[in-house]
Amino acid sequence: MSDFLSWGVIGFFSLALLLLTISVYVMYSGLLTEIHISTGSSPVKSITVAYKYREGPYKESGLLFEESCRIAPELPTVGVFYDDPKKVPGPKCRCAVGSILSEGDQKPSAELQELYEKFGFHIFTFPEVTHVVSSCFPYRTRLSIILGVRRVYPQLDCYIKDRKLCAHPFLEIYRSRLIYYMSPLAKQGGFYVPEVQKAPKRQQEHEESEEDRRTDITGADSHSDCSSVSCLLQSHSRDTSPALSLSPSDLYHQRRGSGSDSDSGSRRSRRSSSFSSFEDLQLEAEKGVTSDGPEDAKISSRHRGLVVEGEE
Repeated sequence: MSDFLSWGVIGFFSLALLLLTISVYVMYSGLLTEIHISTGSSPVKSITVAYKYREGPYKESGLLFEESCRIAPELPTVGVFYDDPKKVPGPKCRCAVGSILSEGDQKPSAELQELYEKFGFHIFTFPEVTHVVSSCFPYRTRLSIILGVRRVYPQLDCYIKDRKLCAHPFLEIYRSRLIYYMSPLAKQGGFYVPEVQKAPKRQQEHEESEEDRRTDITGADSHSDCSSVSCLLQSHSRDTSPALSLSPSDLYHQRRGSGSDSDSGSRRSRRSSSFSSFEDLQLEAEKGVTSDGPEDAKISSRHRGLVVEGEE
């Protein structure tokens, strides 16, 4: 009897210790980390990346991250995700995953570039943008990746939806023990790799009313000169991107999915509130660009609005 009691006590404390260890591990991975979403300058400048393009479920993209890290473990890694897995079937979800070879004016190492190309990677440069929707999450364990996806993206969706922004595609940058989540508000076409640009246009998953198609995600008339997507379509750089050929509402729904269509009354309400929402965005953008120098700080509010809506 005493032996049975002793084993029971040992088992109880062992189980308690195991649960405590798991709890500490999960919390250390970022379970209770507070999520901050903001609009401002990008956490990176223009970056030259070595990437591989694939179509398939995003949960399998980890294999590309591992392959890229094996070549040069010291380099930051990046993933660009073009489709909303809630709207697009898993086998058709597109992404580009690889390593950042250089940033800003720095030239990529010729040796590294040749090494990545030897393993089938392609080289591409993403532009620098002054306005992005971004957040960050601690990268401490493998579990941090899963927690980040489940905790950050829903809040990014709400932030973009509430402010009626046109933000696409979505990037994940793994650097300095942090995961940066960002989506550009301008020069979006520069983030679409050639494989995506050359792909045939996809049929829209959800038909929208004529009023929806004429109103972009910021509430501005899509035929106006300041419309986010109309400005992008007039750009000469990478204007063949299939994502840019869609309406602004489709672009948002295609990447992150915000639910069912609202009625025409709610659409009129969204348009009437777009000016005040965009004023909030400008105030956040002013805070985000204060570190860019006195010259950037002098940019007028009107010019900031144009930049955020897609002017390059």
